Amino acid sequence: MHTRLGGGAIGVIIFYEDKNFQGRSYECNSECPDMSSYFRRCNSIRVESGNWILYEFPNYRGRQYFLHRGEYPDFQQWMGYNDSIRSCRLSPHHQGSFRIRIYEREDFRGQMMEFTEDCPHVYENFHYHDIYSVDVQDGYWMFYEEPQYRGHQYYLRPGEYRRYIDWGATNPRIGSFRRVHYAY
Repeated sequence: MHTRLGGGAIGVIIFYEDKNFQGRSYECNSECPDMSSYFRRCNSIRVESGNWILYEFPNYRGRQYFLHRGEYPDFQQWMGYNDSIRSCRLSPHHQGSFRIRIYEREDFRGQMMEFTEDCPHVYENFHYHDIYSVDVQDGYWMFYEEPQYRGHQYYLRPGEYRRYIDWGATNPRIGSFRRVHYAY
């Protein structure tokens, strides 16, 4: 059985209850703050277009996963920790420049460094393991808990993040980050 959620067609993502695109499926093409009533588990995903941010819990909470066009036959393919996806949103199309400022202390205090490119290893560039506050001036960014874009992910939109809990983290440890480029 295939169910379609949302309206519009900028991005299309299909969730499957079972691995390898089996079982009931749910197609979505817009933000969805609570998918709990549509399926109990998600074990595979096909992204037909757009960049998607998936969340473990309703209302864009919990672990976050960034997916672009492609096939993900099981939850480990998107670095998932379990089969729980309860909300999703499209990352807006961004064609401009990218600029982010990271700080070693809360409220934009202490050592600051500005980036316009991806950073595969924060400590090698910033000389700190922890990032306590961030000012995203241009573009959309993904933070990763470990170097080389691994571990827990955090999606940051333009704006000010005065402390790490503002981007959904439980600790300030960030190992890498990169720009979110739009995928058709």
